[in-house]
Amino acid sequence: MKKLMSLLMLIMLSVSVYAQKVLVSDPAHSRIQFSVIHLTISDITGNFETANLTINADEKNFLNSKVTFEVDVNSINTHIEARDNHLRSADFFDVANHPKMTFTSTSITKGKQKNYYNVNGNLTMHGITKPVSVVLVYRGSVVNQMNKKDTHGYQVMATIKRSDFNVGPGFPEAVISDQVRIKGDFELTQK
Repeated sequence: MKKLMSLLMLIMLSVSVYAQKVLVSDPAHSRIQFSVIHLTISDITGNFETANLTINADEKNFLNSKVTFEVDVNSINTHIEARDNHLRSADFFDVANHPKMTFTSTSITKGKQKNYYNVNGNLTMHGITKPVSVVLVYRGSVVNQMNKKDTHGYQVMATIKRSDFNVGPGFPEAVISDQVRIKGDFELTQK
């Protein structure tokens, strides 16, 4: 009986491990964009050029999956070098002390539209961790003709407050909006 139970446990563990698929983003085809309102009249956009998304996908029930992403804050690019350097400074992101931004999911629920998911988790930025909600959109899967790998498209969208993370506290909303819109586009392949 002990052997039978041990065998059953081994089979269950094997199935559990098999049901997990680890998807990692392709750096050449992944990026996070952000947008703020400047002087209350115009949108200013930029990118974080180095952003990695990982999905530990539960193939039987995606709602049991884990979503994480990491951003190299030093990779900020607004196409104006002086502004990028200012954003890297202690006035904003303080890259010297806080080089990474990370998100780890705590729960996933289905969204109102097909292939949309509401992902709750913890965002750490500028040394501060806060709960945030993001929308994760599955955009489809194809075989990449260049590398012959199954490639999965995901998009992440969120709106956060920079004040929650003490980013740019010396700049009032009349200069830079407190709300920051975020959109990340990622192509992922199985690890």
